[in-house]
Amino acid sequence: MQYKSDFLVIGTGVAGLSFALKASKFGTVAIITKKKIMDSNTAFAQGGIASVSSTIDSFDLHIKDTLDAGDGLCNREVVEIVVKAGPERIKELIDLGVQFNMKGPSKDSLNFDLGREGGHSEKRIIHAEDMTGIEVERALVEHVKNNPNITIYENHIAIDLIICSTRMKRGSIITNYEDLCVGAYVLASETNIVKTFCAKITLLATGGAGKVYLYTSNPDIATGDGIAMAYRAGATVANLEFVQFHPTCLYHPDAKNFLISEAVRGEGGVLVNSSGEPFMAKYDPKKDLACRDVVARAIDTELKKRGDESVFLDISSKNSDFIKKRFPNIHENCLKFGIDMTKDPIPVVPAAHYMCGGVVTDIFGRTNIQRLYAVGETACTGLHGANRLASNSLLEALVYANTSAKQASEEINFFDNKAIQDIPDWDELGTTDSDEVIVVSHNWDEIRRLMWNYVGIVRSNKRLERAMRRIEIIQSEIKEYYWDFKVTADLIELRNIAMVAELIIKCAIHRKESRGLHFNLEYNSRDDSRWLKDTILRRPFVA
Repeated sequence: MQYKSDFLVIGTGVAGLSFALKASKFGTVAIITKKKIMDSNTAFAQGGIASVSSTIDSFDLHIKDTLDAGDGLCNREVVEIVVKAGPERIKELIDLGVQFNMKGPSKDSLNFDLGREGGHSEKRIIHAEDMTGIEVERALVEHVKNNPNITIYENHIAIDLIICSTRMKRGSIITNYEDLCVGAYVLASETNIVKTFCAKITLLATGGAGKVYLYTSNPDIATGDGIAMAYRAGATVANLEFVQFHPTCLYHPDAKNFLISEAVRGEGGVLVNSSGEPFMAKYDPKKDLACRDVVARAIDTELKKRGDESVFLDISSKNSDFIKKRFPNIHENCLKFGIDMTKDPIPVVPAAHYMCGGVVTDIFGRTNIQRLYAVGETACTGLHGANRLASNSLLEALVYANTSAKQASEEINFFDNKAIQDIPDWDELGTTDSDEVIVVSHNWDEIRRLMWNYVGIVRSNKRLERAMRRIEIIQSEIKEYYWDFKVTADLIELRNIAMVAELIIKCAIHRKESRGLHFNLEYNSRDDSRWLKDTILRRPFVA
């Protein structure tokens, strides 16, 4: 069963939907999403979008803050492009109907009600209450659904990219072969039918891989699908050792993946231990507004030193009405668990939050595989370096969706239609329905636990070696199981988290220093003489 379009977008976060809207002006767009269209990491983004929009702020300050957070590994050209494009992308969102918080009735950019988060030298976080992601997603989805050039396929999960080899000629001599992406094999979860989606341009916008870890702020869909598929197809990936752990996720036995926004600290929230004592001054001069990697390690150290299960985030010194107005979503959700943040400190722990590495792209979002683009958290653009500055993620997604759509719309005019002819359908000959679901659930749980225990906030050579030995065994079990049985959504996700886990471990083993989000007990500091470079991984296409 084949479906053909000019553009294939895999993922429905801000990056994928923004790209789809812009690409739809130049051709037909097929969007596939694992669950419903609103199910994405974007919808979980509370804080906002970092963009210069006040007279006391400047592009230079935002650039400096981003470079400082990235701990030496940011690509300065990329940082400048993204930061300077921010105001225009924000204006586009407002034109689409996104309702940001303003200080008054005027919609002028100087009237934004700006927040501040860790690592930022000025207030520059444009937000919609504490539910910015949901508001941006709402507006984008509304426009996508009303666009006649866009077709949405919900409950469809990509299995693998479809790669062909094209011959490159110089005169009459074939000089080399280059990989060309012509779409993806996709499982319709509700019918268990594998479909073939053919396209002239394929965009990976599948979000992050937080579910590789036992504790995460990410939704269940964040299984690193785009990174895993791209790597299997022969794409270059980089810097996957840099996993950002958000310092403050709600700690409660009945709470699942609920993030306490960094904006709470930006508005005066203070981290305290179980005795009510503030502790961040011991770890950084910026105290509670230090960068996320510093805060996460500080909390991890406090927990291990004291034997506590959580620390606490206390903003009760602020006016009750202010807290309710500024953080209505967080306030409401905390109340569900018996915590009144206007009076009580909130129990919090770090959790896996954001992948700073991913599929390597150029400034147009292009990968090393022809016709394959990657944007958003799936991509490694060079913006974040070794540590992402808070609220730069939605900004990056918007900027790269725009540049990628422009480039792809030009590239599509030179596409050879022969490339998407005679693409074979998915072959499941010789496979049977699985009768051992326990294999999937057991390996899923084991991967997430070993990654949390051995490849977490603080690492060591011995822990990484143990993790690699175990993931190699798990990988061999999954491969044997994968080819014997018909694919299911659970099996596809298991295969992907195992792949991403292996890549994270390999990158972490390779980097013999501590830098940004990668902290190894064997190496106390960063080493610019040897490691001021990206960690690059690539392998040829393997079926």
